[in-house]
Amino acid sequence: MVVGLVAATPVGTLRLGTAPASAAGPDLRQLLLGSEGILGVITAVTVRVRRVPELAAYEGWRFPSFAAGVDAVRTLAQSGLRPTVVRLSDETETGLNLADPEHVGAGASSGALLVVGVEGDRAVAAATRGSITSLLTHLGGEPLGDEPGEAWRAGRFAAPYLRDSLLDAGVLVETLETAAFWSRLPAVYAAVKAALEARLPGPRLVLCHVSHVYETGASLYFTVATAEGETPVETWLAAKAAATDAIVASGGTITHHHAVGRDHRAWLEREIGPVGMAALRGAKAALDPHGILNPGVLLP
Repeated sequence: MVVGLVAATPVGTLRLGTAPASAAGPDLRQLLLGSEGILGVITAVTVRVRRVPELAAYEGWRFPSFAAGVDAVRTLAQSGLRPTVVRLSDETETGLNLADPEHVGAGASSGALLVVGVEGDRAVAAATRGSITSLLTHLGGEPLGDEPGEAWRAGRFAAPYLRDSLLDAGVLVETLETAAFWSRLPAVYAAVKAALEARLPGPRLVLCHVSHVYETGASLYFTVATAEGETPVETWLAAKAAATDAIVASGGTITHHHAVGRDHRAWLEREIGPVGMAALRGAKAALDPHGILNPGVLLP
């Protein structure tokens, strides 16, 4: 959404973004946006905006398994229909989301829940929704109506606050996320889930959903819950390290949207290699030669 920005750096001001597209070298806006504050302080930003949609509709679909849902989501992502929201829960997360049989019908907590949202001009959005319905039906999806989708929309910002309540009750709750190409997604999902289940004390829950889809792949967002125990920080750090090792070994990225910060710093070179690290250090040296901006983040 960022089309232009101004950044204050220790060596001067950067003003970036003079046109909607440009071939004037690499896009330095992305260098700043992904730098996590180690290259400069963004003081002004120009963003692309869109009109408030006339129609916003969210509905639920059930697939017999997470694997079947992933296949359907891949087909949807490559169909050109471009829904606004595509969120696919695995069997465990679905069991929690649809735990009340009266919510969407008896037995609806089995399988994998897909929430699809369409927004935009009323006529165009309605036509897109109809095309998505035809496609998902053809792919073996069972329509669950608007209730699961509207429940997701109503509660999408409540989960972080629920985590605080669970922590107060002695439940360790944390999240991690990754992304991978479609061909690698099943292996990444299985490896990360196994790593978390092996490292977290039981009884524990390991939930996962696809939150972002692309023509070439998708993200995986994991949520875990277990007893806090005597050393919750050490427990989580060990589980997170094992999960991140599994992500790298199975071909995923160490972070899809949470960024690197300090948590993923030790794995960054394994993803981008020594030449990539040298390029980042070069940018750091050019814009922040004395290393005063956000030390310890992104780069060792």
